[in-house]
Amino acid sequence: MSASDAQYGRFVEFAADRPLVTDGGGRVAPLTIGFQTYGELNAARSNAILLCHALTGDQHAANLHPLTGKPGWWDVMVGPGKPFDTDRFFVICSNVVGGCLGTTGPASTDPATGRPYGLDFPVVTIRDMVRAQSMLIDHLGIETLFCVAGGSMGGMQVLQWAASYPQRVFSAMPIATAPKHSSQNIAFHEVGRQAVMADPDWRGGRYLEQGVRPEKGLAVARMAAHITYLSEPALQRKFGRKLQDRDAPTFSFDADFQIENYLRYQGMAFVDRFDANSYLYVTRACDYFDLAADYGGSLAQAFTGAKTRFCVVAFNSDWLYPTSASRAIVHALNAGGASVSFVEIDSDKGHDAFLVHEPEFIATTRGFLESAAAARGLPPRAGGTRA
Repeated sequence: MSASDAQYGRFVEFAADRPLVTDGGGRVAPLTIGFQTYGELNAARSNAILLCHALTGDQHAANLHPLTGKPGWWDVMVGPGKPFDTDRFFVICSNVVGGCLGTTGPASTDPATGRPYGLDFPVVTIRDMVRAQSMLIDHLGIETLFCVAGGSMGGMQVLQWAASYPQRVFSAMPIATAPKHSSQNIAFHEVGRQAVMADPDWRGGRYLEQGVRPEKGLAVARMAAHITYLSEPALQRKFGRKLQDRDAPTFSFDADFQIENYLRYQGMAFVDRFDANSYLYVTRACDYFDLAADYGGSLAQAFTGAKTRFCVVAFNSDWLYPTSASRAIVHALNAGGASVSFVEIDSDKGHDAFLVHEPEFIATTRGFLESAAAARGLPPRAGGTRA
């Protein structure tokens, strides 16, 4: 296998003799993983933090995105002096398997045919994503991660890391997430997938070979999903019923309202950076996630005897992954004898609150990492305070 720097960040390739075998019985070989790192790994290799991105995120957590030119998705949290302090920690973020920005996915070339995989790519699970990440962590020579953190689908990966590799995770922050996808969650994802597949340019998943893209279907999928990331109070505060660049309704199906214009913008901006088939794959991975089902229906069994320190974070306006889901995680961790703290943050920003500047969340993260760093024996920051 080899690693290199390229336009979209760093890459590592695992040769065909080291395949990723998926839960569904598929094989991904060779496997390329795109990733970014920030900060420096210490001599003891004890300060590494793995960040797990959400559904449509990628490895660009804290650098300018090469496609959009915008700051990374967690720029507010990652960097010198920030909670994930890159003056102190070695921060890693990789694109998930099945993704579309450097890691092997349905848009990658199938070595058996020389064409893009399309729907011939094996369906992947959250556990498959974590298996691929563990291969990357092995490649980087890291035995134990100081912390694994992430929100939404990233939080599912955090939980899977703690269950699958408990000896390799010193601390964990599952944020705005759930131990399984609910019926409502699956329903929203199915609407999005059907929007993509109903687009005539989807072409049974073979659109790349035919020089087209199902942009309209993917945009609609993004619009529908984006609504679930927000809260009604936040939408009302920001948009209400305000009209878009006009004083009166047009009595047409133009974007009369600001919220309509906003959603259309979100949809069209999304298609410029994301592959439609990857959207099908990552949403399906979330749908299949049910951690308790892997342990005889008992979520507590997934964490029995875990030595990992946990901080579970929820937001009270998040209706996609409500606080009740986080409480179920906490109860299971308590039943399994794990060390766990729980914080429900008062915010009207909805599910996406973990991605924006939320002072209480920033303080919670900083405090948890400070406590974990002390327990880990990491040296204090310059000035005598811990990160």
